[in-house]
Amino acid sequence: MNISISNTYLKATINSKGAELNSLLKNDREYMWQGNLEFWGKHSPILFPIVGTLKNDTFIYDQKQFQLSRHGFARDNEFEIEEQQPESVTFLLKSSSKTEENYPFQFELKVIYTLEGNNLNVKYQVDNKSETSLPFSIGGHPAFSLPDNFENYSLEFKNDYSLKSYFLKNDLLSEEFQNIDLKNNRLNLNYALFKNDALILKNLESKSITVFENEKPLFNFEYDDFPNFGIWTKEKASFICLEPWFGYSDKLETTQNILEKEGIIILAKNNSFSASFSVVIY
Repeated sequence: MNISISNTYLKATINSKGAELNSLLKNDREYMWQGNLEFWGKHSPILFPIVGTLKNDTFIYDQKQFQLSRHGFARDNEFEIEEQQPESVTFLLKSSSKTEENYPFQFELKVIYTLEGNNLNVKYQVDNKSETSLPFSIGGHPAFSLPDNFENYSLEFKNDYSLKSYFLKNDLLSEEFQNIDLKNNRLNLNYALFKNDALILKNLESKSITVFENEKPLFNFEYDDFPNFGIWTKEKASFICLEPWFGYSDKLETTQNILEKEGIIILAKNNSFSASFSVVIY
């Protein structure tokens, strides 16, 4: 089921399956990738309770093995609509006997979309309902439409002069990396940047990225709360994914113990976690 919220400037549409943002309109311009199975059929999946890939799609907890596919299961589940206002909507996913087969923890995940002027804010809230600590990762995967020639776009990083991007090997994170120099804090997009999959950035100095179209600022992506970041597209596709993360794929030398996973959040019993990112349309 699609739910729309709107104000004077923006209209956002979110699918209750996966609480996935699939449209963001301003003045009839669509800012979200509309999906094309030739390249990638999603729009903005939520990554939870893992980000990226586990070694053999498996983690160990309490000396038992559990299976979790890439990016976890939130994106494939139907969310409840907990609250809806003209300019905001809150989606809720609760743990169940089904989720506990693959992830033996009790939780509530809320995804809150709010429009304020030209800004769409997306907030994740995780509540630990277990009797133990809750280990998880979470992140966004929004794909933004780039309808012009891909090389006519660039990304400006306010506080970075180069990017340190880690390589994946068999979908797992290696210690090998490349340094990508920026010109005046700007990364000019081209498909060759993504020949080895996503750019995986552990520690950016910048907490916002401005997307330029033909040297004109198109929108600003703000992610103050998130320590890790991914940037991704596919050859000849007209989108760019800007992905704020807590965590990333398993490292090659992982123990597979989820409590030891690099980048994992360990949320204490009865505690709550929240993090937000925003899209500000010019």
